[in-house]
Amino acid sequence: MNFSALRVLLVGPLPPPAGGMANQTRQLAELLRGEGAAVELVQVNAPYRPAWAERLKGVRAFFRLVPYLLRLWRGAGRADLMHVMANSGWSWHLFAAPAVWIGWFRGVPVVVNYRGGEAEPFLARSAASVRATLRRAASLVLPSGFLLEVFARYGMPGRIVANIVDLERFRPREVPRRSVDGPLLIAARNLEAIYGNDTVLRAFALLSESWPGARLSIAGSGPEAAALAALAQELGVADRVRFTGRLDRDQMAALYRDADLMLNASRVDNMPNALLEALASGLVVVTSDVGGIPFIVRQRQTAMLVPPDDPQAMAKAAHEVLADASLHAALVAAGRDEVQRYRWSSVRAELLAAYVDAIAAKKAT
Repeated sequence: MNFSALRVLLVGPLPPPAGGMANQTRQLAELLRGEGAAVELVQVNAPYRPAWAERLKGVRAFFRLVPYLLRLWRGAGRADLMHVMANSGWSWHLFAAPAVWIGWFRGVPVVVNYRGGEAEPFLARSAASVRATLRRAASLVLPSGFLLEVFARYGMPGRIVANIVDLERFRPREVPRRSVDGPLLIAARNLEAIYGNDTVLRAFALLSESWPGARLSIAGSGPEAAALAALAQELGVADRVRFTGRLDRDQMAALYRDADLMLNASRVDNMPNALLEALASGLVVVTSDVGGIPFIVRQRQTAMLVPPDDPQAMAKAAHEVLADASLHAALVAAGRDEVQRYRWSSVRAELLAAYVDAIAAKKAT
């Protein structure tokens, strides 16, 4: 079997906003179609119809959920296989779980592709219901060894199919950037508490004592935008911090190419594509060592790992990389080598095998 023989119902979010899972859903649809597969998309974050329903708090979920379920039911009737992008919390209960059950009712094999960084606390609360739903799925696919271990602890075996990084879009700049002002640092996570952008700002303020010309761009949007802007003012670095807002993938690729170093201070994480994109773009990554991050980068080999909520350690690691040209070059080269295994040509066979096994498992039941 190959992809061109398949009709795939792909269920997941799409940009906007251009978050990690939304980008992965869009990219996967493009790649599968490029392989000749017939892909039908059911978008979990589709615009409200009618648009005014979005203003009706408390009942607006009804205006999204009912059309979603109808699209799932109809699409399942046309598919050989369903690929469901899944996350934690209400996203699981409202969107992923119904998709699995509809696939089961309609006799279509379902591949659940779980990607949530908060899997451990979510499963601690909801393992029984998640387990009951996954019994109706043909396969559980996970992007990292970290999530494989988490689900295994709750009696749910899975298999690894890595995230996909577009190495044509995310690539190093062709000519080294020469700045007389100082290094450009970036953070590329949503402006939410779990991503630790406050720690990034505090680390940048400390780093600025040694690198007064350094600048920081924070790409993303979220509920902490105002608080983070106020913190930048309080720390005295507001004139050297740029909040870009949310960028699309081409804008992000350009920002990576302009930068020297990424700071990532997430408190909870799985397999952040932002880190992989930064490595592919020739950046050194200084990151907290939480969740699945130590499964994808290694300390002082492919990245600099520091404890979470420790701006002093982050600033120290960033300073060391910026001050040591040989360490910087070694990390860039090793990061570029490491990220090659996330290219489509490497992941393609893993995903096709997961699809083939899921279809065979469904036929055997």
